[in-house]
Amino acid sequence: MKGPLFYSKILLFGEYGIIKDSKGLSIPYNFFKGALKSDDNLSDEAKKSNSSLDRFAVYLEELSVKNPDLVVFDIVLLKKDVAEGMYFDSSIPQGYGVGSSGALVAAIYDKYAFDKITVLENLTREKLLTLKTVFGKMESFFHGKSSGLDPLNSYLSLPILINSKDNIESTSIPSQNAEGKGAVFLLDSGIVGETAPMVQIFMEQMKEKGFRKMLKEQFIKHTDACVEDFVSGNMSSLFGNLKQLSHVVLDNFKPMIPVEFHKLWKHGIDTNEYYLKLCGSGGGGYILGFTEDFEKAKKSLNGHKLEVVYNF
Repeated sequence: MKGPLFYSKILLFGEYGIIKDSKGLSIPYNFFKGALKSDDNLSDEAKKSNSSLDRFAVYLEELSVKNPDLVVFDIVLLKKDVAEGMYFDSSIPQGYGVGSSGALVAAIYDKYAFDKITVLENLTREKLLTLKTVFGKMESFFHGKSSGLDPLNSYLSLPILINSKDNIESTSIPSQNAEGKGAVFLLDSGIVGETAPMVQIFMEQMKEKGFRKMLKEQFIKHTDACVEDFVSGNMSSLFGNLKQLSHVVLDNFKPMIPVEFHKLWKHGIDTNEYYLKLCGSGGGGYILGFTEDFEKAKKSLNGHKLEVVYNF
């Protein structure tokens, strides 16, 4: 048995902000992928995945019983497949902010949900929101609390524009320019990040009035502007807003930025050679970079592993 492939995702804009209704933009990233597979002879890694799926099946059974109007799974078949050695074979790194659990959730929904919403139907806003709700409930098994966006992106393999919590749509983004000097890139921090503790820190900070004010008046304002600029292809305005956003993150989200990257982060803002921002919840994993001149940024970030996600 080998199931269809589900890809990783990158939330270009909206990390933390979407919890508080900022705009967001999420794109599929086909460099990493995963699929459900079965084998009689499991490697240690596959065994770990198999036993995690075993626990996930129990959780999904409870979910089916509690929310039958929302989603019901073929638990008998799922448990049978898990007992026969099913696992999720994935190249998506865990704790890197590119949606490893999202791809798994999408794969399980695709194979085991009864009356599933498929990619081929006319995806009304209502259907997208239903999918997002289902995926949020499924993925909370892994993270404690999930927006459902990662699995949604992986399931649809389309860019998703988040206008607000209850208003999402699939969107198109300007096509890439392979000859262009500008790039969006991933910078590998070399550290695995954990989502739950980072979200915990954010929720603690949200109790402070000053932090809430900054989030609304600066962070969300610049995030929304970046989303609008990127979708409409207004690159000159985008970089002005990115600089502001990078600055706000460095000043207010320090715990989410690995200490050894604070200097690099500031260097980008000071020289305008590149701007860094969080990719996912931070704390490690990938850091997202934007530059108008990738060759220049590469020299400046010499010794670090960079991967281009998008050229313009």
